[in-house]
Amino acid sequence: MAVGPGTLPEFYPVAGIKVGIASAGIKKPGRKDIVVFELVPEARVAGIFTRNQFCAAPVVLSRKHLAQGAPRYLLINTGNANAGTGERGMADALRCCEALAAEASVSPDAVLPFSTGVIGEPLPVDKIVKALPEALASAREDRWAEAASGIMTTDTRPKGASVRVDLGGHAVTISGISKGAGMIRPNMATMLGFIATDARIAPDVLQSLASELGDKSFNRITIDGDTSTNDACMLMASGQYDGPEITADSPHLPTLREALRQVYLDLAHAIVRDGEGATKFVTIDVSGAASQQEALDVAYTVAHSPLVKTALFASDPNWGRILAAVGRAGVPDLDLGSLEIYLGDVCLVRNGGRADDYSEDRGQRVMSQEEITIAIDLKRGSVQETVWTCDFSHDYVTINAEYRT
Repeated sequence: MAVGPGTLPEFYPVAGIKVGIASAGIKKPGRKDIVVFELVPEARVAGIFTRNQFCAAPVVLSRKHLAQGAPRYLLINTGNANAGTGERGMADALRCCEALAAEASVSPDAVLPFSTGVIGEPLPVDKIVKALPEALASAREDRWAEAASGIMTTDTRPKGASVRVDLGGHAVTISGISKGAGMIRPNMATMLGFIATDARIAPDVLQSLASELGDKSFNRITIDGDTSTNDACMLMASGQYDGPEITADSPHLPTLREALRQVYLDLAHAIVRDGEGATKFVTIDVSGAASQQEALDVAYTVAHSPLVKTALFASDPNWGRILAAVGRAGVPDLDLGSLEIYLGDVCLVRNGGRADDYSEDRGQRVMSQEEITIAIDLKRGSVQETVWTCDFSHDYVTINAEYRT
């Protein structure tokens, strides 16, 4: 179950970045569960990672290797998170890096590992190592769609985005894939994201873009309020286009930023649309806040309310649940008589209570839609923030009750 058609775009190959796929049989025999990104030597990589203190071994190792030098390979496995695995988990992640490095004749610190799947189980290193030659041999620039399927866990469909943009007469390509459907909450959300461009971007600008765009996309989505141990979102720039390097004062940086922003948003929204058991895609827009934190506190309190989420699933315009969530978000000295709450174009709350022109029929019309906006104007300032979430259905419980079977 998911919201919207969910069809993959036509992926544009990114010059200088190849994608290899293989089957290690980590969880299911024959399933494509290994993805390798092969980067040209001059490529640059930046990224953001989970803030969960129980972060997985591959997260620790990827951070370390990213800081040590120039990555040449990204190695992703699904079916096993290699999280909560202690010292063995670190040794297993390193062994995978060493095996790939040996096959590719690079240093182990040139390999960034990523894992997703069940927490607390030892990584089947032998299976992964055995599949690496196939993954490397199959690497091509046009295998993005297969890679989108190869990184899925409880996802019901692959997720991707791809655009081309003109930077001063030079064509730039951006393609990306993401995975995630449950254990999704900001501070990286269980998600992985890989975005690549053939632009040449200065290292400081690349990291700035990765942090800024990740914060406004993947760190603005939530399915269930759970922050994973394995989240990572990487931005790769191969530098193979024929234009000048993009620096902080480049006149083309705003155009590139906007194109990347759309790819990041498309990939993040695709995760929400494919939330475990989701039937509704919900935008929560908070305006008129006195600070960013205040706006986010209100948005997330509404987004994480089980009562709001189950009402959304039932298409029940039970606006009192939204009002109650706003009221307990911790905003000091909230002026109840000034704020307004909207469901789509229907005003629910005005002057401290139900809006005079509200009717159940009008609320029901909006609640019956697949895509819903809840807008909250606090009337306290000029700050606005948006968070995206989904509903809670019967299937969410079933999926997570049977996840390990």
